[in-house]
Amino acid sequence: MTTMNESTIEMIVWKTRQTYCTDRTKNVQFRIKQLKQLRKCLTENYDQFMDALLADLDKSKPEATISEMRPLLNDIDYQLNNIYHHTRLQYTKTKHMTNIFDSTYIKYEPLGVVLIISPWNYPLILSIRPLIGAIVAGNCAILKPSELSPNTEKLLTELLPKYLDEECYRIVIGDADVSTRLLENRFDLIFFTGSPMIGRIVYNAASKFLTPCVMELGGKNPVYLDNNVTDFNESAKRILWAKCVNKGQTCIAPDYLICTKKVQDRFVRLIPEFLQQFYGSDASKSPFYGRIVNRKNFEHLKILLESTKEKIVIGGHIDVMTGFFPITIMANVTFNDPIMQKEIFGPILPIVTVDSLDEALALIKQNEKPLSINVFTNNDHVFERFQNETSSGSIVKNDLFFNLLVNELPFGGVGNSGFGNYFGPIFISNIFTCKKCHDKTT
Repeated sequence: MTTMNESTIEMIVWKTRQTYCTDRTKNVQFRIKQLKQLRKCLTENYDQFMDALLADLDKSKPEATISEMRPLLNDIDYQLNNIYHHTRLQYTKTKHMTNIFDSTYIKYEPLGVVLIISPWNYPLILSIRPLIGAIVAGNCAILKPSELSPNTEKLLTELLPKYLDEECYRIVIGDADVSTRLLENRFDLIFFTGSPMIGRIVYNAASKFLTPCVMELGGKNPVYLDNNVTDFNESAKRILWAKCVNKGQTCIAPDYLICTKKVQDRFVRLIPEFLQQFYGSDASKSPFYGRIVNRKNFEHLKILLESTKEKIVIGGHIDVMTGFFPITIMANVTFNDPIMQKEIFGPILPIVTVDSLDEALALIKQNEKPLSINVFTNNDHVFERFQNETSSGSIVKNDLFFNLLVNELPFGGVGNSGFGNYFGPIFISNIFTCKKCHDKTT
C-alpha cells in the first residue's frame, strides 16, 4: 500500500463506513474468527516481527517478546474468553410500580469506524492492542502506524490484509500530513498514543465531529525511593532496568527519581555494577542495548544532556557517529533545570533530592498529572499517602511496568497524561456504546 492523497483517504474512510453499515462486524462469530486470525498472524510471523522491531529500534528478541508480542497474545486469549460476557445483554435489577412487568436492560453495541494512530516506540503492541478492542466491540477500524518505525509499518501493511477482513480493517500509511488528512474525516472513536502536544491537535480535530477519543499521552513519571525500603539493591536495580527498557523511550518509564540526598548517593554508587550486569563492560557492543529511534530524537536528547551537563555523575559520553547514547544519571537536579521542563523520553535519569516525604509529595503535585507514579517503600503509610494525595493514571508499589501484564487492570492517563483506558473491562466501555433498552409490556 502506498502513501495516499486526500481523495484516496476520503474514499477509504467512506468504503470502511459502507462496510460497517452491512453489519458484518456485529456478528460475534465473525469477531471471534478475526481475533483468531490476528493471533495466527502474530504467531506464524513471529520471527518477522522480531526482525522488524530489531531493525526499527534495535530491540532485542527477549525484550520485544516480553514488551510487545507476549502481552498481545495474552490479550487476544483474554478477549476470546470474555467476548460473550462483553456482548450479552445486561438486565437491570431495580423495578418500580410503573415498570414492574417490563424488561429494562443495556445492549452493548459497536460505535462504528475507529481510527487508530499508533506511535513508533512500541509499534507492534500499540497498533494491535486498540485493533483487538475494535474487533471485540464489532467496530471497523483504520490503522495509521507510525512512519518512524518503517519496518514494522511495512510488515503490518503486508500481513494484516492476508489474515483479517481487509474491507473491515484497513491500513493507511504515510507521514504526519496523512494523519492530518485522516483527521479531516468523521470517525466514531479515535485511539491516539503520543505526546500531549500532538494529542491536543488530534483532540481539536476530533471536536469538529464530536468524536470521542482514547488518548495515552505520557508525561514526567516520578519514582520515589524511600529511606526504609528493605531490599535497597533490588529496588535500585528495578528502577535502573525500567529506565533501560527501550532506552527510556517508554510512556511509563521513570522520568526522574525523587529521594533524600543519602538515598541518592547510595543509589548512584550501585549503578556501575548493575550496568555491568545488564550489558557487560561495553554497553555499545551489547546485543541487548537498543538505540534512539532516529537522528532527530538523538539530537533532542543531546541538547537536554548538554543543558544540564554539570550534574552528570554517570554516563553522558555519547557517540554521534554510531548513535550510541549511554544510560546517564544526573544528581542534585532541581525542577528549575532544563532537563525537568518536559518529558525526557530517553536514557537520562535525573535525581531530585528532598528532605522529607512532604516535600516530595508537594513537588510531584505542583506538576502535571503523570501517567504513572512508582513508590519504593516498605511503609504502608507512605504508599497510602501517595495513593491519597497524588493523581496519576496508575500507581505501583515496589515495581515498575508489570501492572501492564494484568489484563483486568485498565491502563490510561489523567489530565495531561491522557484519558480513556486500554485493557480490561473499563477498556471495553470505551469501544462500545451502551444502548439503554426498555421493553414495555402491553
